[in-house]
Amino acid sequence: MALRILFLPDRFKFKQVSFENFVFLGCTYAIIMIGFGLLFLLLELKGMTIIIDSANIPYKSWNERLATSLYLSAITLFSVGYGDVVPVGLGRLLVMVEALLGYTIPAAFVVRSFIEYEPRSRK
Repeated sequence: MALRILFLPDRFKFKQVSFENFVFLGCTYAIIMIGFGLLFLLLELKGMTIIIDSANIPYKSWNERLATSLYLSAITLFSVGYGDVVPVGLGRLLVMVEALLGYTIPAAFVVRSFIEYEPRSRK
């Protein structure tokens, strides 16, 4: 119901949030999450210690490393993390950059929604 009101407001004569902007926001989050996840994975495969998993289970396959990297990226982008997967070394800097992006993108989304809003002329 809340999403319906967001995109199809009954009380207002204008829509401040378009479906296109919402899809753009989702795609932007997905690209950033996948990009940082692949960056974490690449650095791990190059031999740098970027991620410490609290499970202390050695990685058995490439898929498990990919899953852990994407998990760290998603948790960092959408929240402040849980602490079960911890970045170390260069990973800490990368996580700070990703967290900053995660916090500023919604603000940019709201600003963009209001900048694109053009009120109808009054008669």
